[in-house]
Amino acid sequence: MVNIANAIGRICITNEVVSNLAGDAATSCFGVKGMVGRSQGSGPFQLLRRESMSKGVEVHYNDDGSVSLDLHIGVDQGVNIAAVSRSIMKEVRYKLQKHTGIPVKCVDVYVDTIIG
Repeated sequence: MVNIANAIGRICITNEVVSNLAGDAATSCFGVKGMVGRSQGSGPFQLLRRESMSKGVEVHYNDDGSVSLDLHIGVDQGVNIAAVSRSIMKEVRYKLQKHTGIPVKCVDVYVDTIIG
């Protein structure tokens, strides 16, 4: 959870909000089929529904007040994975900082599956 305090009061932003914003930003990028999670017991990867996309995002809080994110995604077959990943990194960083004011130190993208 992120706590932002100022002269007027305090704002608490939960992990779920950060994860949902990051997942929404990532899935809006061209070539991204969706967020990916593992089934119980480390089984095969599963494409997550919109309401549970936060399970494909891991949020790490840094000592300097910034966050680092790990995104697990599935991409369309035939897309340039490097270009899609760069697009996701920029979009997630921009939207998260714009909507929450939380500085984003790092966005790591893990392509777990290619969906054809």
